[in-house]
Amino acid sequence: MSDELELFTNPMSRGQIARWMIEETGLPYRERLIAYGEEMRGDAYRAINPMMKVPAIRHRNRVVTECAAICAYLAEAVPEAKLAPPPEERADYYRWLFFAAGPVEQAVTARSMGVVPDERQQAMAGFGSYERMVDVLETHLDGRDYVAGEVFTAADVYAGAQVIWGIGFGTLPKRPAFERYAERLTARDAYRRAKARDDALIAEMQEAG
Repeated sequence: MSDELELFTNPMSRGQIARWMIEETGLPYRERLIAYGEEMRGDAYRAINPMMKVPAIRHRNRVVTECAAICAYLAEAVPEAKLAPPPEERADYYRWLFFAAGPVEQAVTARSMGVVPDERQQAMAGFGSYERMVDVLETHLDGRDYVAGEVFTAADVYAGAQVIWGIGFGTLPKRPAFERYAERLTARDAYRRAKARDDALIAEMQEAG
């Protein structure tokens, strides 16, 4: 069984979340850059992720896709990094990790596509409404350091990425609770290392045309 960690990514993607999570674990890894278009749709990468999307990781001969799953997997695969609470204290950890992966992602995507569910449809949609999702997330973050309590966890990588991206690109409003949370996370060394690498790759891609 190979213990090598491989990251399949593109710097202009959610692969930035997976890289940040890997940096938080401290594991050495090899990056495999996957270009949009033919390479991402090709047979070689489809054997890794049939959804033809990045990121994906391969670790101990197992492939994991979906950013929230990658975060949860790595937190448990590297217990010494202490990125998951003890099992008996994981209620908030799981709740907000998957709140970000579910209602937050769904609400932001729907809004970006111009989909606004009416009152009847809100009962069917997992996120209810965009406004409700934003209010719930803000209320939870207001007055606390991290989503699962006083200690940073893998849930903050995923939920935090949504907030950092959201207030940076306008998919979330710049409310004080969001801005304070984003400032706290972007000051982390692992975040800065990951961001610097992806920014450098983006610059290289732009220079290459």
